[in-house]
Amino acid sequence: MTRIHGSILVAALLSMVTMHSAKAQTQRGDRYSGSNVASRSEVVARHGMACTSQPLATMVALDILKAGGNAVDAAIAANACLALMEPTTCGIGGDLFAIVWDAKSHKLHGLNASGRSPYGLSLEHLQKLQLRSIPKHGPLPVTVPGCIDGWFELHRRFGKLPMSEVLAPAIQYAREGFPVSELIASYWAGGERVLKDQPGFADTFLPGGHAPAKGDVFRNPGLARTFEALAAGGRDAFYRGELTGRMAAFCERTGCFLSEPDFNDHTSTWEDPVSTNYRGYDVWELPPNGQGIASLQMLNILEACDLKTLKHNSAEYLHLLVETKKVVYEDRARYYADPAFYKNPIERLLSKDYAAKRRALISPERALTRIAPGDLRVQEADAKLGQGDTIYLTVADNDRNMVSLIQSNYRGFGSGLCPDGMGFCFQDRGELFNLDAAHPNAYAPHKRPFHTIIPAFVTRDGRPFISFGVMGGDMQPQGHVQVLCNLVDFGMGLQEAGDAARFYHTGSSEPTGEVMSDGGTLHLESGISEAVRAALVAKGHTLGNAAGGFGGYQAILYDAARDVYFGASEFRKDGMAAGY
Repeated sequence: MTRIHGSILVAALLSMVTMHSAKAQTQRGDRYSGSNVASRSEVVARHGMACTSQPLATMVALDILKAGGNAVDAAIAANACLALMEPTTCGIGGDLFAIVWDAKSHKLHGLNASGRSPYGLSLEHLQKLQLRSIPKHGPLPVTVPGCIDGWFELHRRFGKLPMSEVLAPAIQYAREGFPVSELIASYWAGGERVLKDQPGFADTFLPGGHAPAKGDVFRNPGLARTFEALAAGGRDAFYRGELTGRMAAFCERTGCFLSEPDFNDHTSTWEDPVSTNYRGYDVWELPPNGQGIASLQMLNILEACDLKTLKHNSAEYLHLLVETKKVVYEDRARYYADPAFYKNPIERLLSKDYAAKRRALISPERALTRIAPGDLRVQEADAKLGQGDTIYLTVADNDRNMVSLIQSNYRGFGSGLCPDGMGFCFQDRGELFNLDAAHPNAYAPHKRPFHTIIPAFVTRDGRPFISFGVMGGDMQPQGHVQVLCNLVDFGMGLQEAGDAARFYHTGSSEPTGEVMSDGGTLHLESGISEAVRAALVAKGHTLGNAAGGFGGYQAILYDAARDVYFGASEFRKDGMAAGY
C-alpha cells in the first residue's frame, strides 16, 4: 500500500508541474512546436528509467525496478496499469509488439504478440454481407487478443519477479480506483458517444451511465478479478481456462465469431528485428505483419538527401518527407501482410538500390497525386497468397536491459464488445483486413491482419542507443522518421526531437483496399509558419487540420560513454518520464 500511495503523490506533483492537460496542449503546441525548444528538460538518471503515457504507470514501473525487477517486469507492470488507466487506447483485449535489448546476449529480440482472425468467419461470409470494408466496431472486426500471451512470453524469456508481484499494482489500482487524467477523460467521452450501446460496454466503462470526468476515481473490479486469475493461473487461464469459456460464451451470444479453439491455438512469435543504417545509426523495426519497415524504407530514400541544408520544417524539407511517405506507403499498401500467408519481399524493399529507384519518382517542385507500388514481380512469383489508437512505453534497468513496447486496441476502446464482468473490451484490429481475395492482406481464418503498431530501437556500433516509439495508426512510421531526422540530421535533444512540430499526411493507399486520390491531405501542427504553408500549397499540397492526430512519443537514450539514461515524454499526451 505505501509504495503505491507514495507513487500517487509523486506522480500527482510531477503531473501538476508539467501541466498535462488537454486545454494546455494547444498552448504548448503554439509555444514550442517548431521552435526547436523542448517543452521540458530531459530526465537524466543512472539506475533505471521509465517513460509511459500516464504518470501513475510510470511510477509503478519505477516501483517494480526498485523492488528488484528488471526492465521487462516493469514494462509489463506499466502496461497492465495502462490497460486499466488508459482503456481509451489499449487493454488486454488488444495486441502487443516489443523489441528487447538483452544486456546478457548483447542482442535485440523482437516479439510479435498479435492475434489472428476467427476460424469461424470466412471471406465468403463477409462478401455475402456486401461490405466494402470490415466495420469499425461490433462483432466482425474482433480478432484474438494477443496482449496477455505477449506478457507471459516476455516474462518467460526475460522476467525476474513472479508475475503475481508484477501484476499486483494494477490489481490494487483496479480495486481501489485511480483518478482519471484530463486527456484520457476527453477520449473516454468520445468512446461513450460511439460505443455506449455495444454489449457490455456501459457496464464496464460507463459508471452511473456516463464516462468519468477528469479527476473522477474509476474502479474496475472485473479487470482486477481477471488480473488475479492471470496471476494465479498464468496465460492458460486466459487461453485455455475458465476465462476462455466465459469469453467464448459471450461471443456466441453477441454474434462475435471467436470461439474456444481460437483462444486455444493462439501463439506469439519471436522475430528477428530488421534494420537499415541511416548516417551511421542502425534503426531497427519488426517485420510485417506490422508497418515498421515503412520507416526504414523512408530513411533509405532520405539518406541521399542533405536534409540539414533544407532547414528544419521548411517547405522544401516537409515536401521531401511527405513525398517520400507517399511513395513508401504505396508499397505498404501492397506488400505488407501476415508472413504465414504471404512471402513479404522485405530484402528487396529494404535494399538501397530499390530506394534509389523510388527516390527518382519524387519531384522537388510538385506534389505527387498518383503513385504505383514498386515492381517486385520477380520476388512475388515465389509468394504464396493465402486465403489509431495506441500506447507506447519504454523502460530501462540498472543492468542496461531496455524494452520498447507498444500495445493497442486499434480504434480507441476497440470493438466496443466487453465480455461479461471481465473489465476489458475486445479489439477491432480485423478492420484492417482487405476484402479482395487476391490481395496479400485478404481476410482469411486464423490469419493476422496488417498491423499499425510498431516499436522502434536504434543501436550504434553494436550497442544500445535509443528505445522509442510514436503512437497513432498510420502516423507511426511518419513520426518515427521525423523524430529520427530531428535527432540525427538536426542534432536535437531527446525531448526536443519529440516536441518539434510534426506533419501528418493522410490519404495514401491502404492495405484495406482504399486507394489514394488527388495526393491526399497534409496536416501541419501550429508551430509551422503561414509562409511555409503557402509554399506547400504552391507545390500542390492540400492542407487539412487533423487536430490530435500527430501521435504521442516516449523515448530513452542510453549514453554509453557516461553510463547514464536520458528519458523523454512529450506534451501531446498525459505521460511522464522518470528515473532514479
